[in-house]
Amino acid sequence: MNIGELLEKGGLTMYPLLLLSILAVGTVAERLWFWSQVLLKEREVASRILETAPRDWKAAQEVARQGREQPIGRFLFAALKLDKPAPELFQLALEAAADDELANMRRGDKVLEGTIAISPLLGLLGTVSGLIESLSSIQISDLGTQATTGVTLGIGESLISTATGLIVAIVSLSFYRLFQLFISNQARIFRKAGNDLELMYRQAWAAGSIAAIANDETPDKNPDKTSD
Repeated sequence: MNIGELLEKGGLTMYPLLLLSILAVGTVAERLWFWSQVLLKEREVASRILETAPRDWKAAQEVARQGREQPIGRFLFAALKLDKPAPELFQLALEAAADDELANMRRGDKVLEGTIAISPLLGLLGTVSGLIESLSSIQISDLGTQATTGVTLGIGESLISTATGLIVAIVSLSFYRLFQLFISNQARIFRKAGNDLELMYRQAWAAGSIAAIANDETPDKNPDKTSD
């Protein structure tokens, strides 16, 4: 049975189910590509930044700038780009950046959530509509005769929409839960990297060894001198 025959036998609800399945497949493909890029490179970027920071905050800022194509790089760069911030401001910048990056990682969730919720209902609606249409043509006097053969076939075909709706919902739910697992893991990685960087910064701040890490900063080589 090809797709055209499946759509014809499943009824009108098969068309919105087809649309939902296309949206879900597109979302899943985009998210799989996104996560494949994140999971392969994030640990390397985070390690380089955290290893450089204790030695040279300006160099750590540059490493984070180069790693901004990765969420972890943008997250750490949000605090490192500030010019001698107080520890509280440094922490606030990390928290705000983490919220933004985690929200971006949830892109596509609404599409999958809608597909998971609506697909089974559309499938059930198609089945109920098919049953109503099939059973409406049965007369009580026809029961037990060959006249009900076509009705039995119609009932079987009406179940196609329910099966399709369940398949679309199950596949979407499987990938949705996978992506939620990735996001949860990213939250832990962000928390660990952010806490480590903040601790280093607080220690350096307390020791008075924080150097300027602002972008394009040029120190004043000829400061004004006051005469006695």
